[in-house]
Amino acid sequence: MAKIGIFFGTDTGNTRRIAKDIQTLLGAGLAAKPVNIRTASVEDLLQADVLILGTPTYGEGELPGLATGNATESWAEFLPKLASHDLTGKTVAIYGLGNQKGYADDFVSAMFYLYSAFKQCGATMVGGHSTEGYKFKQSKAIVDGQFVGLALDQENQKELTHDRLDAWLKTIQPAWA
Repeated sequence: MAKIGIFFGTDTGNTRRIAKDIQTLLGAGLAAKPVNIRTASVEDLLQADVLILGTPTYGEGELPGLATGNATESWAEFLPKLASHDLTGKTVAIYGLGNQKGYADDFVSAMFYLYSAFKQCGATMVGGHSTEGYKFKQSKAIVDGQFVGLALDQENQKELTHDRLDAWLKTIQPAWA
Protein backbone atom coordinates (compact mmCIF):
# COMPACT_ATOMS: atom_id res chain seq x y z
CA MET A 1 0.00 0.00 0.00
CA ALA A 2 1.35 3.41 -0.95
CA LYS A 3 2.09 6.03 1.67
CA ILE A 4 -0.07 9.09 0.96
CA GLY A 5 0.96 12.58 2.03
CA ILE A 6 -1.52 15.44 1.97
CA PHE A 7 0.02 18.90 1.81
CA PHE A 8 -1.82 22.20 1.48
CA GLY A 9 -1.27 25.94 1.46
CA THR A 10 -3.78 28.14 3.22
CA ASP A 11 -4.21 31.40 5.07
CA THR A 12 -7.92 31.23 5.86
CA GLY A 13 -8.24 27.51 6.59
CA ASN A 14 -10.52 26.48 3.72
CA THR A 15 -7.88 24.42 1.94
CA ARG A 16 -6.94 22.78 5.26
CA ARG A 17 -10.56 21.75 5.84
CA ILE A 18 -10.65 20.09 2.42
CA ALA A 19 -7.36 18.30 3.22
CA LYS A 20 -8.94 16.89 6.38
CA ASP A 21 -12.03 15.85 4.41
CA ILE A 22 -9.78 14.01 1.94
CA GLN A 23 -8.03 12.18 4.77
CA THR A 24 -11.41 11.16 6.19
CA LEU A 25 -12.78 10.00 2.84
CA LEU A 26 -9.67 7.92 2.17
CA GLY A 27 -10.24 6.05 5.40
CA ALA A 28 -8.27 5.41 8.55
CA GLY A 29 -4.60 4.77 8.14
CA LEU A 30 -4.34 5.29 4.37
CA ALA A 31 -3.12 8.89 4.44
CA ALA A 32 -0.88 10.75 6.85
CA LYS A 33 -2.24 13.73 8.75
CA PRO A 34 -2.50 16.75 6.40
CA VAL A 35 0.41 19.19 6.65
CA ASN A 36 0.47 22.91 5.93
CA ILE A 37 3.23 23.47 3.37
CA ARG A 38 4.60 26.37 5.44
CA THR A 39 5.83 23.82 8.01
CA ALA A 40 6.94 21.15 5.53
CA SER A 41 10.30 20.42 3.99
CA VAL A 42 11.01 18.85 0.62
CA GLU A 43 12.20 15.79 2.57
CA ASP A 44 8.71 15.51 4.10
CA LEU A 45 7.21 15.26 0.63
CA LEU A 46 9.86 12.77 -0.50
CA GLN A 47 8.79 10.35 2.25
CA ALA A 48 5.40 9.79 0.58
CA ASP A 49 4.79 7.69 -2.53
CA VAL A 50 1.60 9.59 -3.36
CA LEU A 51 1.08 13.31 -2.82
CA ILE A 52 -2.27 15.06 -2.71
CA LEU A 53 -1.64 18.78 -2.87
CA GLY A 54 -4.08 21.60 -2.22
CA THR A 55 -3.94 25.28 -2.99
CA PRO A 56 -6.28 28.24 -3.10
CA THR A 57 -5.91 30.78 -5.89
CA TYR A 58 -5.25 34.39 -4.94
CA GLY A 59 -5.85 37.59 -6.89
CA GLU A 60 -5.00 37.24 -10.54
CA GLY A 61 -4.30 33.50 -10.50
CA GLU A 62 -1.50 33.50 -7.95
CA LEU A 63 -0.26 30.91 -5.49
CA PRO A 64 -0.63 31.77 -1.82
CA GLY A 65 2.44 33.32 -0.25
CA LEU A 66 3.85 36.42 1.35
CA ALA A 67 3.52 38.46 -1.86
CA THR A 68 -0.24 37.81 -1.93
CA GLY A 69 -0.70 39.03 1.62
CA ASN A 70 -0.55 35.74 3.50
CA ALA A 71 0.56 36.02 7.10
CA THR A 72 3.10 33.21 6.58
CA GLU A 73 5.02 31.55 3.78
CA SER A 74 3.17 29.10 1.57
CA TRP A 75 3.42 27.49 -1.89
CA ALA A 76 5.02 30.56 -3.49
CA GLU A 77 8.01 30.20 -1.18
CA PHE A 78 8.08 26.38 -1.20
CA LEU A 79 8.13 25.63 -4.94
CA PRO A 80 11.61 27.11 -5.58
CA LYS A 81 13.00 24.64 -3.01
CA LEU A 82 11.56 21.77 -5.05
CA ALA A 83 13.25 22.65 -8.34
CA SER A 84 16.42 20.57 -7.96
CA HIS A 85 14.71 17.37 -6.76
CA ASP A 86 13.85 14.27 -8.77
CA LEU A 87 10.29 13.12 -8.08
CA THR A 88 10.31 10.26 -10.56
CA GLY A 89 8.17 7.48 -9.12
CA LYS A 90 5.95 9.85 -7.12
CA THR A 91 2.27 10.12 -7.99
CA VAL A 92 0.74 13.58 -7.53
CA ALA A 93 -2.88 14.74 -7.51
CA ILE A 94 -3.92 18.37 -7.01
CA TYR A 95 -7.03 20.08 -5.76
CA GLY A 96 -7.61 23.80 -5.88
CA LEU A 97 -10.01 26.28 -4.37
CA GLY A 98 -11.28 29.29 -6.22
CA ASN A 99 -14.24 31.59 -6.75
CA GLN A 100 -15.66 31.21 -10.25
CA LYS A 101 -17.87 34.31 -9.95
CA GLY A 102 -15.59 36.73 -8.14
CA TYR A 103 -12.45 35.64 -10.00
CA ALA A 104 -13.87 34.27 -13.24
CA ASP A 105 -10.76 35.31 -15.22
CA ASP A 106 -8.39 33.14 -13.16
CA PHE A 107 -10.55 30.44 -11.59
CA VAL A 108 -8.32 27.93 -9.73
CA SER A 109 -5.32 29.04 -11.84
CA ALA A 110 -2.86 28.43 -8.99
CA MET A 111 -3.26 24.67 -9.52
CA PHE A 112 -1.31 25.06 -12.75
CA TYR A 113 1.81 26.22 -10.91
CA LEU A 114 1.80 23.14 -8.68
CA TYR A 115 1.11 20.92 -11.68
CA SER A 116 3.98 22.44 -13.67
CA ALA A 117 6.50 22.33 -10.83
CA PHE A 118 5.84 18.72 -9.85
CA LYS A 119 5.63 17.50 -13.44
CA GLN A 120 8.92 19.23 -14.26
CA CYS A 121 10.51 17.32 -11.36
CA GLY A 122 9.39 14.02 -12.91
CA ALA A 123 6.27 13.21 -10.89
CA THR A 124 3.40 11.30 -12.48
CA MET A 125 0.41 13.62 -12.48
CA VAL A 126 -3.09 12.18 -11.98
CA GLY A 127 -6.51 13.55 -11.15
CA GLY A 128 -7.44 15.74 -14.09
CA HIS A 129 -11.04 16.90 -13.75
CA SER A 130 -13.77 17.96 -16.17
CA THR A 131 -14.65 21.65 -16.53
CA GLU A 132 -18.34 20.79 -16.84
CA GLY A 133 -20.55 22.19 -14.10
CA TYR A 134 -18.46 25.32 -13.60
CA LYS A 135 -19.13 28.87 -14.89
CA PHE A 136 -15.98 30.94 -15.33
CA LYS A 137 -14.21 32.82 -18.13
CA GLN A 138 -10.74 31.31 -18.07
CA SER A 139 -8.23 29.36 -16.03
CA LYS A 140 -4.52 28.65 -16.41
CA ALA A 141 -5.27 25.27 -14.80
CA ILE A 142 -6.81 23.79 -17.94
CA VAL A 143 -4.58 21.40 -19.90
CA ASP A 144 -5.92 19.27 -22.74
CA GLY A 145 -9.45 20.50 -22.10
CA GLN A 146 -9.69 19.66 -18.41
CA PHE A 147 -8.55 21.02 -15.07
CA VAL A 148 -5.17 19.65 -13.94
CA GLY A 149 -6.85 18.67 -10.67
CA LEU A 150 -10.11 18.91 -8.77
CA ALA A 151 -11.57 22.43 -8.83
CA LEU A 152 -13.64 23.42 -5.80
CA ASP A 153 -15.63 26.60 -5.22
CA GLN A 154 -16.54 26.94 -1.56
CA GLU A 155 -18.12 30.34 -2.17
CA ASN A 156 -20.60 29.43 -4.91
CA GLN A 157 -20.86 25.62 -5.04
CA LYS A 158 -20.07 24.43 -1.53
CA GLU A 159 -22.97 21.99 -1.66
CA LEU A 160 -21.18 20.09 -4.45
CA THR A 161 -17.85 19.72 -2.64
CA HIS A 162 -18.41 16.42 -0.83
CA ASP A 163 -19.71 14.61 -3.91
CA ARG A 164 -16.95 16.05 -6.10
CA LEU A 165 -14.28 15.02 -3.59
CA ASP A 166 -15.67 11.53 -3.24
CA ALA A 167 -15.91 10.96 -7.01
CA TRP A 168 -12.45 12.45 -7.65
CA LEU A 169 -10.79 10.30 -5.00
CA LYS A 170 -12.36 7.20 -6.53
CA THR A 171 -10.89 8.12 -9.93
CA ILE A 172 -7.36 8.66 -8.59
CA GLN A 173 -7.17 5.69 -6.21
CA PRO A 174 -6.26 3.19 -8.98
CA ALA A 175 -3.04 5.20 -9.49
CA TRP A 176 -1.69 3.92 -6.18
CA ALA A 177 -3.62 0.71 -5.60
